[in-house]
Amino acid sequence: EDTCIYSTFFRDYYPRAMELISDIVFNSDFPDKEIEKEKEVIIDEINSYRDTPSEMIFDEFEELIFRNNPIGRNILGDKEKLKAFTRDDILRFVENGYCTEQMVVSSVGNITFSRLVKHFERYFGNILAKPAINKRIKYSGYSPIYREMNYNTHQSHCVIGNIAYNIKNEKRLILNLLNNLLGGPGLNSRLSMSLRERQGYVYNIDSSYTAYSDTGIISIYFGTDKTDVKISIKSVLAELRKLKMRPLTNAQLAKAKRQIMGQIAISLENNENLMLAMGKSLLIFNKVDTLEEIRAKYDSITAKDLLDVADDIFNKDRLSYLIYK
Repeated sequence: EDTCIYSTFFRDYYPRAMELISDIVFNSDFPDKEIEKEKEVIIDEINSYRDTPSEMIFDEFEELIFRNNPIGRNILGDKEKLKAFTRDDILRFVENGYCTEQMVVSSVGNITFSRLVKHFERYFGNILAKPAINKRIKYSGYSPIYREMNYNTHQSHCVIGNIAYNIKNEKRLILNLLNNLLGGPGLNSRLSMSLRERQGYVYNIDSSYTAYSDTGIISIYFGTDKTDVKISIKSVLAELRKLKMRPLTNAQLAKAKRQIMGQIAISLENNENLMLAMGKSLLIFNKVDTLEEIRAKYDSITAKDLLDVADDIFNKDRLSYLIYK
């Protein structure tokens, strides 16, 4: 839903970096020869991606969930359409999509705001304002689906999921906390502890939640032996039932909040992550929350909030399945 063009450089090169980024965004020429070279690079990416079922399954799952809607399309596209693209197609895409009212500049570095503004005005000040003309086709009409596909692989792969809250929904942070507790990056997530550590059914397992402008998706992924797919799915559903039926104790809730805030704090210590987070927040909400404000929002979440969201999102009659056997 967004494109980021960015650079990392020594602070002495701020003016040059701003000049180059402005030139790339608004004056790129796209020579035919370079387009043809890039097509070959992307075709190699497509081939590599199709050789990696643990990656491909996520995109195919979104295609199932958001079928017949643009948001479900794989960003790599397909070889036939890629080969047909011309320089005119790219220029038309830039003209229609790169609208100034939908752009923000985010910078993290050893520079004063006034000097940053000065550089920006020098290299972006002559750009003509251009309003957005594209209209988003809002997704609707979700219905759960179950699909199995045969692949000649050593292990089976499975994704279970549902549509979820959009990025401005007030329940988004509740689901984010719930997802982190269920199958986040911590090795102590419920799915990891149950299916990997205690039962030994899966090689890897996690869950992810992505919020888009008008919808969202939550998915649980695991890879396992072909003989353990059904029992693994049964165990995943058992963990989801627990989230829907058993409220967290005060200690469990406090621990979950501490963990997610620790992950956020560590992420924001990386300048690149901080720059991207600020830019996206400005683009969507026209503001940037401080770490203290983010903490306050998570602190306000109750055990009942988690139960209600789990009951809504993990309704077994609303779940979709994609299995590579």
